[in-house]
Amino acid sequence: MYLGVDYYPEYWPIELLDEDIDGIVGLGANMVRIGEFSWHKMEPQEGQFDFSFFDHAVKRITEKGLSIMFGTPTATFPAWLAKKHPDILSVDADGLVRAFGGRRQYCYNSSIYQRYAGEITRRLVEHYANETAIVSWQLDNEFGHEGSDMCYCQTCGAAFQQFLKLKYEGDIALLNETYGTIFWGQTYNDFNEIPMPLRTITTHNPALQLDWARFRSWSVNMFAARMAAIVREAKGDHQTVTHNLPGGFFQKWYDHAETAQLLDFVSYDNYPVWGGLAEPITPAAIAMGHDFIRGLKGQNFWIVEELMGAQGHDVIGYLPRPGQAKMWSMQAFAHGCTDMLYFSWRAMTRGAEQFCMGIVDHDNRRGAKYEEVRHVFETIKPHGEALAAPIVADIAVLYDYDNVWSWRFQRQSEGFDFTAELLRLYTPFHTNNCRIDVIPAYDAARDWSGYKVLLVPALQIVDEALSKRLAAFAAEGGTVVFAFRTGIRDRNNNIHFGIEVPGYAAEMAGVVIHGSEALPNGRHVPVVAVNASSKSDSSMHATCEVWRDMLTPTTAETLYRYDDNNFPLPALTRNRYGKGSVYYIGGGIGENVMDELASSIISSEGIWHVESEKGVEVVVREDGEGVQRWFIMNHTGETREFQGKTLAPYASFVRVRR
Repeated sequence: MYLGVDYYPEYWPIELLDEDIDGIVGLGANMVRIGEFSWHKMEPQEGQFDFSFFDHAVKRITEKGLSIMFGTPTATFPAWLAKKHPDILSVDADGLVRAFGGRRQYCYNSSIYQRYAGEITRRLVEHYANETAIVSWQLDNEFGHEGSDMCYCQTCGAAFQQFLKLKYEGDIALLNETYGTIFWGQTYNDFNEIPMPLRTITTHNPALQLDWARFRSWSVNMFAARMAAIVREAKGDHQTVTHNLPGGFFQKWYDHAETAQLLDFVSYDNYPVWGGLAEPITPAAIAMGHDFIRGLKGQNFWIVEELMGAQGHDVIGYLPRPGQAKMWSMQAFAHGCTDMLYFSWRAMTRGAEQFCMGIVDHDNRRGAKYEEVRHVFETIKPHGEALAAPIVADIAVLYDYDNVWSWRFQRQSEGFDFTAELLRLYTPFHTNNCRIDVIPAYDAARDWSGYKVLLVPALQIVDEALSKRLAAFAAEGGTVVFAFRTGIRDRNNNIHFGIEVPGYAAEMAGVVIHGSEALPNGRHVPVVAVNASSKSDSSMHATCEVWRDMLTPTTAETLYRYDDNNFPLPALTRNRYGKGSVYYIGGGIGENVMDELASSIISSEGIWHVESEKGVEVVVREDGEGVQRWFIMNHTGETREFQGKTLAPYASFVRVRR
């Protein structure tokens, strides 16, 4: 088990090196992560490679018994490279070149950047291939973060046209037919006429936009694959390959599951709060992030940036309360993290991250945060071997990047947010402390047979093959829960013709939809259970926001309806399908109804869960020897209780049961 910190020795006076290493060792750490922003330090002039600084740092680090994760430094290229080759700089949607001075300003499709990035990566990895203390290589840093996965330069424009030419096998007529370019007179005579979706009047063709998103994903993962191949060719046999994925998965323009296939293990940067947020994201949202990362390869994962202090580049965020950062760390271990590094050892005093606090802040004092990290390491070390055991979930949430991108291009409702809709389904099961996976919907290699429930949030792109898999799952006794707007589109982002909504999902859901309505922000429609006995029964009443599908049951029964004289139609239905059940939720229905639905499914499907007070999360991990480890976490600033034990604000601990 590796536990440690992110450390930037090049930033500090060399006289601090031994003091820093001793302090890191004092935490109980056994690893540091270094190097990912140090290209200029390694190649100060073109072709003049100098690893002497890191030779010294690696020597001192290893003398203290620490292992090393080394980042390849391609996320921040040197100024001399930008000056010599300004064409490597990416371009925004307004056609403006992104200036040198931030980070990740490179174009993934630039052959020049690929060459220089490949060379520094090869030289670095070859130099340290035989260094036994360097046990893992991190590719680049946070692919696609901060909008860096989108570029509209001429290189990307030409590459996009070639991407389409290959996809449509050189048949421009096929592309025109697929896109429906006859509309608005957009028909192309040649692939070199096809534009990038830069800003225009109204909007671009939806099928073109989805292909553009797929091209962006291909661009990022093509670059990642090139870098991974170079590292694998040059590295030592004892060294592994990873990459640190940032959060905000569904705001990115690349498919993380494809990235994950390049890696020996997935790493994650866990920030429950960041600059500008008055409060952390919800406990369910944090947990969902871990379950998403674990689902990329169906394996446990590392965290290589775990928040300890307040964060912000310009606007500073919420200050974690005493014990809260430790609690977030324990939550991560509960959800599949096996190894953890904190960001960062020291807070910077210069540069863009001066306000990203570390374990040791600007006053150079080892205070409460130092002790909190030391306590985390001390608490979790005895459980390291057990945490390598897989997590077996009863429930899976299905997502698809084509679908996410389709929503981003055409939100349809101003209140729509895919992550929020995924959490609308995920949260009530998380509240009951169920085990949940978050996995790609269209990965045919994924085995669903171990699940009892599949949650399907706002999956508007559903093809016949996926519908057959879902129907077979339900027919064999599984439960499928669809949310609104299911199945309206095909894989080309076009709406199905001649098929009643919800398309290929209609038969298993037992409903058809002959009308829908977008609900703008602030608009709520009342929803009531069909068996509500009185207006005072609050569990039978809710509101619907964002969207509402007008459901007409064919074989389904109505559980809730819109309490609306104009449209007194079903809002939530259940259909018995084979040995299983299929639910259809017609809109963004309120928390109390979703809690009731989750409780009903948990009971009927015999899903393992444990009751706890609101704000208390309980995760049970089992090792191969039948020993249970109960991770118990109080996410609130108030005292709570669990099974007779008093939990202080933000308390977290592990209870072992044999």
